Amino acid sequence: MDNLFRKDALEYHSQGRPGKIEVIPTKPYSTQRDLSLAYSPGVADPCLAIQENPEDVYKYTAKGNLVAVISNGTAVLGLGDIGAEAGKPVMEGKGLLFKIFADIDVFDIEIDVKDIDKFVETVVNISPTFGGINLEDIKAPECFEIEDKIKAAVDIPVMHDDQHGTAIITAAGLVNAVKINKKKLEDLKIVVNGAGASAVSCTKLYIALGVKPENIIMLDSRGVLHKDRTDMNPIKAQFATDKDVHTLEDAVKGADVFLGLSVAGVMSTEMLKSMAKDPIVFACANPVPEIMYDVAVETRKDVIMGTGRSDFPNQINNVLGFPFIFRGAMDVKATAINEEMKLAAALSLAELAQLPVPEEVNIAYGTQNLKFGKDYIIPKPTDPRLIEYVAPAVAKAAMDSGVAKQPIEDWDAYRDELRKRLGISNPLMRQIKARSKADPKRVVFAEAENYKMLKAAEIVLNENIAKPILLGNKSMIQDLIQENDLELAGVEIIDPKSDEEKERRHEFADMLYQKRQRRGVTVTSAKDKLHHRNYFSPMMIQSGQADAMISGLTRNYPDTLRPALEIIGKKPGANLVSGMYIINTKNGPIFFADCTVNKNPTAEELVEITLQTTYAVEQFKITPRVAFLSYSNFGSNDGRIPSLQREAVSILHKDYPDLIVDGEMQANVALNPEMIEENFPFSKLAGGAANVLIFPYLSAANIAYKLLQEMGKYEVIGPVINGMDKSVHVLNMGSSVSDIVKMVMISVLDAQCVEERTNGK
Repeated sequence: MDNLFRKDALEYHSQGRPGKIEVIPTKPYSTQRDLSLAYSPGVADPCLAIQENPEDVYKYTAKGNLVAVISNGTAVLGLGDIGAEAGKPVMEGKGLLFKIFADIDVFDIEIDVKDIDKFVETVVNISPTFGGINLEDIKAPECFEIEDKIKAAVDIPVMHDDQHGTAIITAAGLVNAVKINKKKLEDLKIVVNGAGASAVSCTKLYIALGVKPENIIMLDSRGVLHKDRTDMNPIKAQFATDKDVHTLEDAVKGADVFLGLSVAGVMSTEMLKSMAKDPIVFACANPVPEIMYDVAVETRKDVIMGTGRSDFPNQINNVLGFPFIFRGAMDVKATAINEEMKLAAALSLAELAQLPVPEEVNIAYGTQNLKFGKDYIIPKPTDPRLIEYVAPAVAKAAMDSGVAKQPIEDWDAYRDELRKRLGISNPLMRQIKARSKADPKRVVFAEAENYKMLKAAEIVLNENIAKPILLGNKSMIQDLIQENDLELAGVEIIDPKSDEEKERRHEFADMLYQKRQRRGVTVTSAKDKLHHRNYFSPMMIQSGQADAMISGLTRNYPDTLRPALEIIGKKPGANLVSGMYIINTKNGPIFFADCTVNKNPTAEELVEITLQTTYAVEQFKITPRVAFLSYSNFGSNDGRIPSLQREAVSILHKDYPDLIVDGEMQANVALNPEMIEENFPFSKLAGGAANVLIFPYLSAANIAYKLLQEMGKYEVIGPVINGMDKSVHVLNMGSSVSDIVKMVMISVLDAQCVEERTNGK
């Protein structure tokens, strides 16, 4: 699958708008007055205000939330000196991580110069633009001098993440590892294999934690940094030892800690066996560590180990640090990122790992109860609490060390602001994907004669999200796979019209006839229908030969849904099925219903639609808060729609008193908890916004989600069909590959719920 991943990586970066980031205006610009305020003549006033008081640049411009990610491309990932332009995708990627993890805006800047003084001069000259500078992928030893000179010349936070990121994360792991194995930092004997930027920074931070310098042995590619060597630069020389050790094999004997920042496979099992009791191993070479995790834990049951890989416990991932360090530093207008702030980041990460893990993290990693111990000494990157733990710790350290120009006074308000900034209370799609991968199901792709369907099948197969079954003309599908070089070897292809499927077709036709013979279906018509994929697909599910199906990419919604209703039908006790859309917003997901099935529901039907929707929302581990929408707020206007909504709410209040539901209300009120609290404190929704919106009729819901999809730039997922007895989902005509993949994940999760319901769980 390596070739597939490389191909997908190139497509990911090139499709649509090339690259990964863009600039979006934050102020209105639709009228001539807006433009006059944004530029001439209005822009003159903030310019003059800043001239009079330079600190007002934070008040009137984006400087306070803008970081420069700067590199000369001399040490890009594991690729080496590939040049400034070749390193640009990495810098854009760093910008993306800054934004999604800490809501920090980024300009990536690639400087095509290797001369230290020229590089420093360039960065210093452009520094007034930015609130912080993240140096990236600059080779050692030049990176040390570059960082020091820039820090001395500017009064904003500066950090070379390659040096300090790994140091901060491994330091957190080290603090927790010794807590588990009950050793003391000052007694640790540490071997650092590698003498580059990360190794130097790690070693300095360990010393700041309390490790004794004389207990550290560092090695480069030529062996131990020993005082009898004459080939070391001043950076390496400060870590030279006079002990009688010259090789890695000598150094690790009796050592408590091995830190690998070097190359794959350099540590043997014999070396690991020679380490002290309860050894700590951080093997950070990527993608293949100095010793593989499974080999290490098999060799030493007492080892506490971390790597740079996400498929092993204790991933040492810089994204745990840099977004939140800059967030905290910039929020207090720190003039630097100092040792105290880096140490505070490490200790806050260590503290976070010791706390009970939120359920969404357990779900994302497919575990029942992830808890502090040998396999969990470092927080997971998906932990939504990272920003509210690390950023405040860094901000406070900046204040305590005297580098904060704007101290924080209300820490509770600050943490609340951080949570709202990202809206990461429920990372829905990560959760759904993780749960799908934990128990992938057989999904029929009913329109597999289409490239987008096949590409989606390739992705879900490669990521182990689902087990695709391709339906359609076999030769056409095989030709498309070959033409597009898709990796779908071994995937079952079924042609419902082929002679090969004659026996199965007859079997399905007989089942359909038995089920629908009193609904106008004859033996002949049943056989005819089973040539059609939208009858064949649900029959595969009904017969137990598949778990879920997706269709509708090239056909109308009703034409796709009708056969599934005829064959599979509604859940026991259900009188209808309904359609739901998921709108992913910055403040969390909002669920719209009914968007696709019921045109003019009665009050009783609205009640059932609501119950189906809230059941679906609960499957995502979200507590539903339901608002019935109208043009009226609690009787402020009369009419058929407000009366209909009030009647449905009244039934729900009577029959389901524990359900958080209210209405009728206008959409802006439903989504604004302050307005609810101020104007309607009696409402069941008082205390928070609604996350489930029930529309009075289909056209209103359909128009609403499509407007948001096209104009609001929100991620819109659906339609999700609720109320079916088994997992059947219908795509929007013309859905993108990404849309199809998301719907496959939804269908797998739905199939899992069907299985649990069937088994009585």
